[in-house]
Amino acid sequence: APNVEHWHGAAPDSWFSHLAIECNPQTNKNTWLECVSDQQYAEATKDNVATGLKATDPELDGIFSNFTKEVQEYGDLDTKTRLMVTLASNIASQAQAEYRITLENALNEGITPIEVKEILYQAAAYAGMAKVRDFIGLTNGILLARGAHLPLAGQSVVSSETRFDKGLELQKSIFGERIEQIHKNAPENQKHIQRYLSANCFGDYQTRSGLNVKTRELVTFSILVSLGGCESQVKGHIQGNVNVGNNKDTLLTVVTQLLPYIGYPRTLNAIACLNEVIPEK
Repeated sequence: APNVEHWHGAAPDSWFSHLAIECNPQTNKNTWLECVSDQQYAEATKDNVATGLKATDPELDGIFSNFTKEVQEYGDLDTKTRLMVTLASNIASQAQAEYRITLENALNEGITPIEVKEILYQAAAYAGMAKVRDFIGLTNGILLARGAHLPLAGQSVVSSETRFDKGLELQKSIFGERIEQIHKNAPENQKHIQRYLSANCFGDYQTRSGLNVKTRELVTFSILVSLGGCESQVKGHIQGNVNVGNNKDTLLTVVTQLLPYIGYPRTLNAIACLNEVIPEK
């Protein structure tokens, strides 16, 4: 109502766009007060505003929230890595609502816009652009609302002339010289797929700066286990993760963090792949 001090804005799990129309500006003027920070908003609304699941399904919200906190107690994954692999998983699962919540948390924890974009670009190679495009738009809206300037600085380090060679070089650094044999032994009518893997998947995407190789392999692993039905590729990237320094404990911790989001069947399939590639002693 007029002359009542109030605020408005996005809820923790939904975005907000405001259009102000001022009629008769001689007598009807808005008085804008100070901006409300994210911290002030979170503190003021944590106990007395119910949004999303908390409002409509408080029991499910409680179960899910408590379990996500429980799995975070397993292993020693740092907060930044946990949020990055969760973002990757949300994209693969087409979980836009969860992605939005995770993205806000990730940005608040210091994950940079470039790192977020690189997770999205990496997902395009493994989950496909059809699954990624909507998340690009969603992310851009949040970044713009936070004052980012788009497009972000480019991270590509290859050209059309070097993408194959640099991609193949990166492949071999992760998976070893067997990549040469895979190229050599591929049936003649399928060699183009191996060329695409080297030039596009690794050359165009994985050589990019913005994320290091260890993080990219964790992101890829998270996408594959979340997609489901990719067990052969999961096994290959388990070995790739080990080769770049992510051991079984780290991978098991990642799977554990993703459990509330991807469910038990995909989690158990991922653990079966882990145990096959890296047997328990």
